[in-house]
Amino acid sequence: MTVSILNYGLANLRSVQKAFEHVGVEARIISTPEEVEAAERLVVPGVGAVADALRHVRDQHLDGPIRDHVRKDRPLLGICLGLQMLFETCHEDGVHAGLGILKGECVRFDVDKTMGLKVPHMGWNSLDVVNITKLFDGLEPGAYAYFVHGYHVRPVDLSIVCTMTDYGRPFVSSVQQGNLTATQFHPEKSQAVGLRMLANFAKN
Repeated sequence: MTVSILNYGLANLRSVQKAFEHVGVEARIISTPEEVEAAERLVVPGVGAVADALRHVRDQHLDGPIRDHVRKDRPLLGICLGLQMLFETCHEDGVHAGLGILKGECVRFDVDKTMGLKVPHMGWNSLDVVNITKLFDGLEPGAYAYFVHGYHVRPVDLSIVCTMTDYGRPFVSSVQQGNLTATQFHPEKSQAVGLRMLANFAKN
């Protein structure tokens, strides 16, 4: 099984590719609408600002093929920005329309103003599993993952929430709807826990 990692200009692609290769999964980097349309298992990673990510995706005409991939119920893994841009609205340097695949919004942490915590949220934090899914097969309760983000998502449909994480207050750290799975944390930076997740995504 080959995993396709989408290059739209804002992602640490090689680290994601190397993580898949470490668990014996062939991973190729793709960048065109045609390659997205042909992908069996698609990974949408990302670092930086979600507004920039959305602009790059639309400028490269990748938004339609990503939606089609999800509509066909093919496996998709969104990582960090790849989670945030799936939602309807993103509040970062203004209000921006997301891809609208999932209902809800992406908002900034306010814990720096209310609790004196640093934003962005950066470092290791535990995952409180709300709904058991295949991505988390074989992981111990309270497993830790690595985060780097200043924004978090608020889904309308709470039944899609897989894990919650606490940073001043609970926030959604992963979701699943059909064969779409997306994480706010970075599996490729989460050592053995993240490698297990990537292997689960590739085989399930």
